[in-house]
Amino acid sequence: MGPGPTLADCDMGNLREREGRGAANRLPAPATGETRSRYDALRVLPEKVTYFVTFGGHGGPMQKNAAKKNAAKKDRENSKASKDSKGRMDRMDRMDRMENKPVGPVEPVEREDVGADSRRGPLSGRIALVAGATRGAGRALAVELGRAGATVYVTGRTTREHASEVGRTTETIEQTAELVTAAGSTGVAVPTDHLDQDRVRALVERIDREQGRLDILVNDLWGGEHLLAGSVFGKKSWETPLADGLRILELGVRSHVITAALALPLLVRAQAPLLVEVTDGTAVFNRRYRQNLYYDLAKNAPIRIAFGLGEELGEYGGTAVAVTPGYLRSEQMLGHFGVTEETWRDAIARDPHFAVAESPSYLARAVAALAADPDRAARWNGRSTSSGELAKVYGVTDVDGSRPDAMAYFEDVVFGGKPGSADDYR
Repeated sequence: MGPGPTLADCDMGNLREREGRGAANRLPAPATGETRSRYDALRVLPEKVTYFVTFGGHGGPMQKNAAKKNAAKKDRENSKASKDSKGRMDRMDRMDRMENKPVGPVEPVEREDVGADSRRGPLSGRIALVAGATRGAGRALAVELGRAGATVYVTGRTTREHASEVGRTTETIEQTAELVTAAGSTGVAVPTDHLDQDRVRALVERIDREQGRLDILVNDLWGGEHLLAGSVFGKKSWETPLADGLRILELGVRSHVITAALALPLLVRAQAPLLVEVTDGTAVFNRRYRQNLYYDLAKNAPIRIAFGLGEELGEYGGTAVAVTPGYLRSEQMLGHFGVTEETWRDAIARDPHFAVAESPSYLARAVAALAADPDRAARWNGRSTSSGELAKVYGVTDVDGSRPDAMAYFEDVVFGGKPGSADDYR
């Protein structure tokens, strides 16, 4: 990867603004190869509007009877309107909770509470599908779900025989499946392009045929990093080649919708179905415009998918949640800086914010803990959260024993101007 913005699977490196933007939002000049993306997402809540038309007048018995009927009708409509209003307020309250409500400490999850075999792990007997598990957060999510006992189907477009448009041959879905199995469970690699409806349908049918159920669906589909440096970051949306912009929406939005639409009929047959939408940024963080319309839409849509499907899964006892890593030390990010997982701190000289970076395992451990939580629906359904928040709630740590909170660091220090350093948020 040549000079340009720092890239990660969920691109927390894109956090500086081009010089020349509005003074009110301007930060110190970015370091070499550094960009920032900020956005302000509009929240549109489903709303039903009731109109009342009243007619005044006095007259004979017929008109009085009509008036009584109208009054009774109005009472019914007022009652219905009150219910509609309450429903709107409930939805707005859930949205506020999704973005703002702090989540208190969680008691350790008892394995028997989720029907686990204590010899294997809290998710033993569960069937999971991690869509987009070739590398980065998706690979780690598959491994940690497997370590917790789940049988994990892993999908992606890069195999030992074929590389996707991302152009990396160093990671394959076969490797991911092997890592799941090495972690103590069973990993099943199924090459799948999630923009191909027939292949996604065949994937779901295979899981149904082989397992008869699906308990956990993780949508970590993306694969658009190769389009960002040249076509997105540092460009106005109309400067982005339209074909590239639409491809970003296909990879980051359409793939998620296709997979959810075709897998949910199987998922809702589970006792407490779980849908995890992986994106870049929380709902609060993503109120900032993410620099380019296509990227903004691609990374905001999974949050809305989780919110909307949370409404629909609720009656099945299900949970839909959007999660984001912080500044991710993915294979691509490490390669960009020319470091390894063992030497990652050497990259801090190039980007001081990288001091708050986290391994892909951090988010994965947190999501595995969430998946084993019998009260996850009450805590998380319809919400957006981060690896840092989940880690605090479930008491998990990164591979080095630290507990980084990149979201808080960027909110407080980078954007908020609060004194502090990245090391204060580890």
